[in-house]
Amino acid sequence: MPVGTLGTVKALDPADLSAIGASMVLANAYHLHLRPGDDIVRELGGLHAFMRWSGPILTDSGGFQVFSLAQLNDVTEDGVAFRSHLDGSMRHFTPESVMRIERNLGADVVMQFDHVIPGESDHPHSREASERSLRWLERCRTEFARLAPEFAAQEQALFPILQGGTHADLRIDAASAIRGMDDWHGFAIGGLSVGEEKRLMYATTSATTAALPEDKPRYLMGVGFPEDLIECVGRGVDLFDCVAPTRMGRTGAAFTRDGRINVKNAAWRTDRRPLDAECPCSTCTRFDRAYIRHLFHAEELLGYRLLSLHNVHFLIALMREARTVIANAKYASWSAAWLERYSAGNHTTDQ
Repeated sequence: MPVGTLGTVKALDPADLSAIGASMVLANAYHLHLRPGDDIVRELGGLHAFMRWSGPILTDSGGFQVFSLAQLNDVTEDGVAFRSHLDGSMRHFTPESVMRIERNLGADVVMQFDHVIPGESDHPHSREASERSLRWLERCRTEFARLAPEFAAQEQALFPILQGGTHADLRIDAASAIRGMDDWHGFAIGGLSVGEEKRLMYATTSATTAALPEDKPRYLMGVGFPEDLIECVGRGVDLFDCVAPTRMGRTGAAFTRDGRINVKNAAWRTDRRPLDAECPCSTCTRFDRAYIRHLFHAEELLGYRLLSLHNVHFLIALMREARTVIANAKYASWSAAWLERYSAGNHTTDQ
């Protein structure tokens, strides 16, 4: 899912997303609540009408942003009091208020409000956050159902979020508790890719997906580098999101099958090759490295757009290819070869 935090995937038009095969996008309840306001978005017809995107939309509840961006936050059992990172105004999020915000936004998939803590937190703190997230989930579920008649015109699904840090026992306990609460449409794995080592992220993902139903979507939140997608699809994950493709695109980094490259490299001054010779995106089929390098050194906005378009296309195409090889029962051999080539390229300094 390309990330459109504020109702836009940075530098890209919704028509671009449709053209490259995106089927679902993510927006953020925290940011849209602060600006322009979830009540205004609702008045304007909801996120689909507001951002001119007709496909499915998932809204993150803002839990991660409350704990990472807010200038100050105070966590209690009731919820979180925090100062807006925009103007310093005091705000208060509870499971109930966040359900109202996400219902107002009109997303197809609504995420619960959860307690997010730093990566590799110790067992006691991870247990506390996981158990609080479970209690908040029950409150989210109750409020989500209470609001249903008011929002009957649009079908919306509530996804729970599993917390537990990098501790497999806490993840398994959370999965058991959540499965016992309701017949959910899908499950999210939160609290990973927040500073822990990749080996721990992969191991925790494996332990968590093993404790979840195979016939419901499993969503690994905030993960989106190519190697992580490949590794975690192999561990049973179905949905991903990450700001990486557009954020990296704005800094001059591009994904290719032969590793990540920096378009600002001096060796590209007269290089007529595309970013990735095997990529059919409009950036790679129309423009060469020399021109894109020029755009970045000249600080031309087209450079940011071209790389963002390529990077988002690259990840969507990668997942499309993964679906094909899964259907043909060839994922293990394909993923091993793909990762070997990508890793070898990342060790090459002059591409």
